[in-house]
Amino acid sequence: MTSTSPDASGTETVLVVDFGAQYAQLIARRVREARVYSEIVPHTMPVDEMLAKKPAAIILSGGPSSVYADGAPAVGPELFLAGVPVFGICYGFQAMAAALGGDVAKTGLAEFGATPLTVTDTASTLFDGQPADQSVWMSHGDSVAAAPAGFAVTATTGGAPVAAFEDDERKLYGVQYHPEVLHSKYGQKTLERFLHVGAGLRADWTMANVIDEQVELIREQVGDKHVICGLSGGVDSAVAAALVQRAVGDKLTCVFVDHGLLRKGEAEQVERDYVAATGVSLKVVDAQQRFLNALAGVTDPEEKRKIIGREFIRVFEQAAAEVVAEAGAHGEQVEFLVQGTLYPDVVESGGGTGTANIKSHHNVGGLPEDLQFKLIEPLRKLFKDEVRAVGEELGLPSEIVWRQPFPGPGLGIRIIGEVTADRLETLRDADAIAREELSKAGLDREIWQCPVVLLADVRSVGVQGDGRTYGHPVVLRPVSSEDAMTADWSRLPYDLLARISNRITNEVREINRVVLDVTSKPPGTIEWE
Repeated sequence: MTSTSPDASGTETVLVVDFGAQYAQLIARRVREARVYSEIVPHTMPVDEMLAKKPAAIILSGGPSSVYADGAPAVGPELFLAGVPVFGICYGFQAMAAALGGDVAKTGLAEFGATPLTVTDTASTLFDGQPADQSVWMSHGDSVAAAPAGFAVTATTGGAPVAAFEDDERKLYGVQYHPEVLHSKYGQKTLERFLHVGAGLRADWTMANVIDEQVELIREQVGDKHVICGLSGGVDSAVAAALVQRAVGDKLTCVFVDHGLLRKGEAEQVERDYVAATGVSLKVVDAQQRFLNALAGVTDPEEKRKIIGREFIRVFEQAAAEVVAEAGAHGEQVEFLVQGTLYPDVVESGGGTGTANIKSHHNVGGLPEDLQFKLIEPLRKLFKDEVRAVGEELGLPSEIVWRQPFPGPGLGIRIIGEVTADRLETLRDADAIAREELSKAGLDREIWQCPVVLLADVRSVGVQGDGRTYGHPVVLRPVSSEDAMTADWSRLPYDLLARISNRITNEVREINRVVLDVTSKPPGTIEWE
């Protein structure tokens, strides 16, 4: 299967050079929040390849290395001679200083966490309009002791005599701290000053522009051919399909495999609300019993995942063959497959180098090479929040646009034990209550997601209706995250937790205990299986 995804041609692009920082994706997100398009590239990319991308600006990320360590990533001086505005952050700041003849020293005054910063020039390009005293987030051992020739030092801290420097003539800037994190109070303003003033970039990258650009590219790509898409019920595939639908209309056929592992009401939303909003041609395959039969007696989580993925592929292959046959009967050729790949998937699978990433157990279930489709991946340059914004711009129902992330294997991996029809119904009812109460409390968009896990192989002693019961416990797993790479458990109000617990134990008779998972990621994953 080959990828022929459209890219973000025609827009001003900021390259974020990743030196191994945990915040590289966050930097890229912050640039986009300033309405400027950004892409991440690895520090191993040669400078001439970076410049061949014709970047409007370059940001050097932080990283865990010391510039003095053997094999530490380095920046070639030629990068700073190309006339491209550059902004160095933390390690990138030190690497820039070292490349241009500055002095990076082991001062013995490491700084970590919230640190007072003194801005020595509040009229400079980076700090104009900001207070002289502010708190920033530091994470460094080495420090820049002397700025390279031509730079003005514009901020200092107790452990960093050069905490920021600027060279307006060459459009080169840098800070020792992390402006991309919320702990740096004025960090976003500093980043925006670099982008809009130092680099002179326009704040015109919007989701409306993304839609217009992608529609044009998809039309050019598809021509008079037919397109197929596997709808999962999640936001990624829903937005990807809607975007392609906007471009090619009835040349798109969506296949929705109802494997019976979705949450309450989700299958109906796809069949009713999504079709009404988009007018898409939808082929529904009811495969619930097939999946239940295949999962009978299986308790191992990895085996469940493999079975669900295998069965999905088989069902989709059959449905795709029917779509191809129907199109062929009308003299049309099905040549393209829509995939809801997002930018984090691209970065994590190949560093943003263009490698096609076929996501396992998601959207179209990890499809085999022999399907012989070319991929259309209209979301591969977007983060999750941007995908939601595109969905809203396209007029999709809010229930679909703001649906919390959901694993491809669905409730099959939220039942600890064998998957049965009764257990699925029990979990659906408990999950629906939790989602309803979160929505009523106005928190459903604030948390990343709240998996509800049924401990089907565990019996819990309880007292209900003056009688002793042996029901099942369920686990609430509310988490907060920006990209699911890391996550923390959400501190939900106690009264909300009490309402969820009371309703579940009162309304779902098979459940007599509700527990709360307070584990961060790492060490725990978001899903239990």
